[in-house]
Amino acid sequence: MKRSDWIRLISLSALWGGSFLFYRILAGELPPLTTVLSRVAIGSAFIAVYLRVAGVPIVIPRAQWGRIAVMATLNNVIPFTLLAWGETRVTGGIASILNAMTPVFVVLVTGLVWRTDPLTWPRMAGVLCGLAGVAVLVGPDALLGADLLGQLACLGAAICYGFALPFGRRVSGVAPPVLAWAQLSTAMVILVPLVLIFDRPWALSSPDTAGWIAVAGLGLVCTGMAYLIFFALLASAGATNLSLVTLLVPVSALFLGWLVLGEPVTAGAVGGMALIALGLAAIDGRLLKKFSRA
Repeated sequence: MKRSDWIRLISLSALWGGSFLFYRILAGELPPLTTVLSRVAIGSAFIAVYLRVAGVPIVIPRAQWGRIAVMATLNNVIPFTLLAWGETRVTGGIASILNAMTPVFVVLVTGLVWRTDPLTWPRMAGVLCGLAGVAVLVGPDALLGADLLGQLACLGAAICYGFALPFGRRVSGVAPPVLAWAQLSTAMVILVPLVLIFDRPWALSSPDTAGWIAVAGLGLVCTGMAYLIFFALLASAGATNLSLVTLLVPVSALFLGWLVLGEPVTAGAVGGMALIALGLAAIDGRLLKKFSRA
């Protein structure tokens, strides 16, 4: 990758790592569904302004709206809500490490469920390393603690992404930034009735200053800006290089959680992250090829 690609990649990991910090700040301020609705609504508005300023026409074939609705559900509504709820019980760093299991679940879904990509031995080794990393991260003590539910919620978000990313290949004929806007807007439409029914926003107390900053950061920075960087990097560096961001997000999330909230970085978190990183490297395959050539 070029130097500009690396800058985009590190910037994207920092933005997405910040989302786990903002979720943690909002854990005691807003219910999860309201938090997620705020995120997708602000992100959708931000990208809409970008499309207008850049002069990009919003052209979406009618046949694609059903697939976009599925993508919005699997890529935004369910995983965002699971992460927001999960971080009421676990730290942002732990949530980000569990979320890094997404490529592992992509391999399992494409290899075992849809059978579109072969489940090779290196990929199987990567899956096993990833699962071992989760086991180290969760640890035996969590089986008796309330945080197990929070960890399972964050792992459930990664499973949703594991189905969403392969399904995204079925959406065609839509420009990437337009697809981002359509996906976020559809997620907003799905979330509005859920928030009205379950959260009753008129009865909620207003967040404090830190909460409002977290809402704005989550929507503008971690969603709107991050999506634009994501698609620019996808066009410049390709999907394989872009997958490296999953290795960097937990690092930035752990650092921000420690720096801003004083969250501890435990040996189990570091060991689990190392095993998941090893698993992702095995799934990616490029390091193995370099060693075999050497």
